[in-house]
Amino acid sequence: MNYRVLPLTKLTEHFARLPGIGKKSAQRLAFHILRMPENEAREFAECILEAREKIGYCEVCKNITDAPRCAICTDETRDRSTICVVEDPRDVIAIERTKEYNGLYHVLGGLISPMDGIGPEALFIKELLARLEDGEVKEVIMATNPTVEGEATAMYISRLLKPIGIIVSRLAYGIPVGGNLEYADEVTLYRAIEGRNRM
Repeated sequence: MNYRVLPLTKLTEHFARLPGIGKKSAQRLAFHILRMPENEAREFAECILEAREKIGYCEVCKNITDAPRCAICTDETRDRSTICVVEDPRDVIAIERTKEYNGLYHVLGGLISPMDGIGPEALFIKELLARLEDGEVKEVIMATNPTVEGEATAMYISRLLKPIGIIVSRLAYGIPVGGNLEYADEVTLYRAIEGRNRM
């Protein structure tokens, strides 16, 4: 016997597929959409489609953009001697929020993870190497997460860049502001000591 899937059930299931959304949150979102005026619901649906159609990768840094080149790559005031390498476009947003970094970025589109079948060829590494050929870049900052995959990816890229004569640095990791030493794990403490600054 074929049961017809109700539109509400279908909508709830689609919301539940989003990261960080459980069944109850998905149901709340679905009911919220139902309560929206029709013009708002239509506008919401059109926004999703427009984002899907118009947003792609920057041809230079692989960040997301709705133009061939992103706003950071086209900004002439940015320091072109430094590239910060990140895993994901969300990392670019996080670093930009600090307003402390004025260089360029390169988004890898993931991390090396043999367990998941992701090798270096699946990432935008060769595109990064191509950007370094003109000699303008003097330093590459590895800003991948301090996970096994993040560390492996940083080490792999570092080994490729050192023979070229480019400075490769790594983000310092350590104790968060307001944190207590007694609650920090060994890796965090090791990173804090390793990345210590002179006073």
